[in-house]
Amino acid sequence: MRARTCAEVLALVVVAGLSAACNSDPSTPAEEAPAVADVDPEQVEAAPTPLRRTCGTVELSDMEKEEVELFVRSRVPAGFTAGTSVVIPVHVHVINKGSGLSNGDVTDEMITKQIEVLNAAYAGTRFQFNLASTDRTTNATWYTMGQNSTAERNAKNALRQGGPDHLNLYTANPGSGLLGWATFPSDYARSPKMDGVVVLQSSLPGGRAAPYNEGDTATHEVGHWLGLYHTFQGGCVKEGRRGGDEVADTAAEKSAAYGCPTGRDSCTGNGYSGLDPIQNYMDYTDDSCMDAFTAGQADRMSAMWDSYR
Repeated sequence: MRARTCAEVLALVVVAGLSAACNSDPSTPAEEAPAVADVDPEQVEAAPTPLRRTCGTVELSDMEKEEVELFVRSRVPAGFTAGTSVVIPVHVHVINKGSGLSNGDVTDEMITKQIEVLNAAYAGTRFQFNLASTDRTTNATWYTMGQNSTAERNAKNALRQGGPDHLNLYTANPGSGLLGWATFPSDYARSPKMDGVVVLQSSLPGGRAAPYNEGDTATHEVGHWLGLYHTFQGGCVKEGRRGGDEVADTAAEKSAAYGCPTGRDSCTGNGYSGLDPIQNYMDYTDDSCMDAFTAGQADRMSAMWDSYR
């Protein structure tokens, strides 16, 4: 037998390889090829967390809540009506990781529109908002600060301005789909430097956090800052009983609503009336769905203001 040439050997190898590929069982997974090189995970950008309204504001414990309610009731006489109008100075602290919108540096126009959104939302209350100052800080650690983190404490200690009647609004990029959080009026006495509201920078009007980019994340969080709870606080609390959001004219709601579920009625039966308040600023619906505070909420905010701010 003659010896095969190199060309013949190579041809046989190719044919054998093709035959194996064609005759292999397709149900058997192919052997995974070895990695060419290790990849530094810090160089791979993680997929963004899908946005779904999430408010980080920590509700008061039952004991704290009862203490607050007793204090406010002792300070506010029966038949309470809102007092004179209040103009709240707003200090906007833009925290970014560099220049440009992609790095969180929101524009002056977005800030102006945010103040306009607040004034429109609170037009039926005694509160108005006036932009008092704007500052910008480039700090990558503060930019991604979490709630109750060292970064949040450091940022607020360095930037906060004014007393209890001044609103400090911080824009940042907390991550994990979180849109914002706020402190309650009763928190100020024990932690004055932490007082204020934090919102996702792209939730300001014109930002990229659709459907939460019309400015109502700030509206919602400022509601907490003025003493309101979520409309679904406590779930289905029957009419005439204390609890829930402590506001008589917001219908009971079993859980947060998302999107704009018109006609939703999560608390039914005797002792409940009215559909879920999905258009209320203190629910979790899309910005385009939110358009109202109730008269009871306006009175509650006013009572909280007079008691704590």
